Parts: sequence; C-alpha cells; structure tokens
Amino acid sequence: MAKILLIVGGGIAAFKAAELIRLARRHGHEVTPVLTAGGAHFVTAMTLAALAESPVYTSLWDLKDETEMGHIQLSRAADLVLVCPATADLLAKMAAGIADDLATTLLLATDKPVYAAPAMNVRMWLHDATQANVATLRSRGVTVIDPTEGAMACGEYGPGRLPEPADILAHLFRHPGPDPGSRFFPEEQRQEAESRIEPGMTSKQADLTGKHILVTAGPTHEPIDPVRVIANRSSGKQGFAIAAAAAALGARVTLVAGPVALPTPPGVARIDVETADQMLAAVESALPADAAILVAAVADWKVDASPTKLKKSAGPPQLSFAPNPDILATLGSHPDRPRLLIGFAAETDDLLANAAAKRTAKNADWIVANDVSGDVMGGASNHLHLLTADGTEDLGAGSKEVLARTLLARIAQDLA
Repeated sequence: MAKILLIVGGGIAAFKAAELIRLARRHGHEVTPVLTAGGAHFVTAMTLAALAESPVYTSLWDLKDETEMGHIQLSRAADLVLVCPATADLLAKMAAGIADDLATTLLLATDKPVYAAPAMNVRMWLHDATQANVATLRSRGVTVIDPTEGAMACGEYGPGRLPEPADILAHLFRHPGPDPGSRFFPEEQRQEAESRIEPGMTSKQADLTGKHILVTAGPTHEPIDPVRVIANRSSGKQGFAIAAAAAALGARVTLVAGPVALPTPPGVARIDVETADQMLAAVESALPADAAILVAAVADWKVDASPTKLKKSAGPPQLSFAPNPDILATLGSHPDRPRLLIGFAAETDDLLANAAAKRTAKNADWIVANDVSGDVMGGASNHLHLLTADGTEDLGAGSKEVLARTLLARIAQDLA
C-alpha cells in the first residue's frame, strides 16, 4: 500500500482533498496531509485529520512537529508526494525552487516521485507563464495531471478544473513513477495497469503521457426541418471506449461527440456537436494532435432544412441534397495534420477492399475496418481489422472496450 504525502493548496477545489483522502484510505493507503495557508481558507485541518486518521502538518515553525518529525524526514517518509490542488502559485514556486513554507520546503527536499493536480481559472491555466512552469516541472520528472474542462466556480468555462478524486487516484495507480511495478502499489492495481500492455511491449511503449489524442464518436444529425433529421444507427460506444482507453494510458484526450446519450469517460475533454459541419469545426479547433482517431459515423449528405415543420398533407417533400465535408480527407491534407491519422470504415460488403481504397483516397495512415451488416451498430461487441501501409491485421472480435485497449496499445507503440 502507498504512503501518500498530500499537499493541499489554496483554491476552491481544496474541498475535493477530503474526498481524495477518504477514497485513498478505503483502498488501504496511508495519507499524511500538509495543509497550506491558502488551503486552510477552504478546508479545516480537523476535517483532514479525521479522514486521514493522521496529524495534519501546517507550519515549518511548529516546534512540536519538528521535534517529533522534522520536515526532511516528513518529505522522505512517504512513497510519493501529491500536490492537490496545485495552484498557479504553487506550480510557479515548484518550478523556481522556492521554499518559503512547509509545503514548498517539503517539495524541494523530497527524493520521492512528485505528482501535481492543477486547478485554477482557465486563463491562469492557459497563461504562457503557467504552461512554461508545467513544462519545466515535467522536464524534471514531476507528473502533472492535466486538469479537465468544464464550468468554473468563477463562471468561466474551459480547462482548469481539478479532476475527480477517483480519477486522480486512478492516474497514480496507472502511472506509479518510473517503475510500473513499484513496491508501494497493491498487486491487483499494478496488474490492472500492466494488463493494458501488449505482450512484448514495455510500459514506456504503452504510455501516452504527454500526447494529445483526438477522437470523434457517434452519429451526426442533419436537420430536415425543426423536427426531423437525417441520422444513422451509430451509438458512439466504440469511439467512447477508444477515448477512455487513451485517457487510461495517460493521454490528453479531446472527444468530439455527435448526439449520443453516453457519459463522458473520466479524464476526457468532451465537445458535443450535432451536424457534420459542426464536427469538422470542432475537430479543427482541437488541433494540433499527436493522433486523430475518427470513429464517428458522419452523414454523407445534408439538405436545405425547412425553417418550419414539413406537413404530411403537402405530400412527399422535395429535398435538395448537398455533400457534407469529408473530415478524414480534410485532416489528411491539413497543415496541422496529426502525426498518426486513423479512420474507420464501416462496411457491409467487400470489407477489406473498401477499407484499403479509403485509406489511399483519404491519405490516412491507418484504417480500422468493421463489418456492420449485423448488430455492431448499437451493440456491445465488434470485430476489427487494422489496415496500414505494412498490410492488414485482424485485431479479433470482442467487447468494444477490449478492442479499444488493443488499438490504443498499438497507437502508443507507434507514437513512442
């Protein structure tokens, strides 16, 4: 079990530290909280102490604490150090090597793996200074867990939200420092992380940390009138499974989703769209990306939609069709073309021949082909074939989640 030294920074997200401690304790980990002066404005030391069943350290100048356990010993008694939430101020001090309170002194003195889960206003997170500090910390071996995207307490929207405590702990279990078999992680958690690694691959080859993966999923709906749409049977399950698998390997994932009723996978930034034009715009706005996996079943055609409901009494409507944008082909010739561009080919006949032709015509690196003549669309299972410049590989049949992990392991190997 892990001994976690938890540094709680200031910010509204500090309240999530209490839930993180509760979950960590439930899984058998020991947590020693260090509460900063800023953090104390949002959560009390008594709350953290009760949940952790451990003393809470707050001051570098507490004689009793220094006598019983000095700050140097405290920094090295744990198996890892987690800063959560990591404010812009804390990240800046960590990058600059400032040690002006207990938390920053511990961070400078520790010889254990350090993880930081940032939480701040979207503009603060995207500021050049913050991004430079994050890059500096990562270059020094600090694992910075990207914040999620969503509504802020300040009323703005964007990246900067603290991931949910369960997702933060899951990230630690999947990425336990340089050694994925590190002694302080429970065997079942270590095995779960290693199960994502294909035979013959190293953990580094199956890691997507620092990579941006763009995924499209679901159908598009092209309006005919305010009530009716042109649609298809895509459920989005395969694309969502792929997004989840990419996030599980540490990637920063942007999921552009058509109209589906599926929950957002943990750690995934989701953009909801309806039409093919909206999906293309969202995809282009998400670039650059290290890999794009275009799973969505995009409608081939759209019509000039009527502003009012078409009446049955008027007879069959005369619809004027126009082609929708080809998102895969657009990315194939895009100035910000992803290093690895992957399309899906859903076919009912001549599966491999049609998929091979699509790979060439769209300038894609890989095509994942699946036969949709049965109940694949909307179902829980699939059978995939992978077509690359080197040939065709049968990825096998199975659940969409298992096939997603198999595909992402191959992608991680290619991007390593």
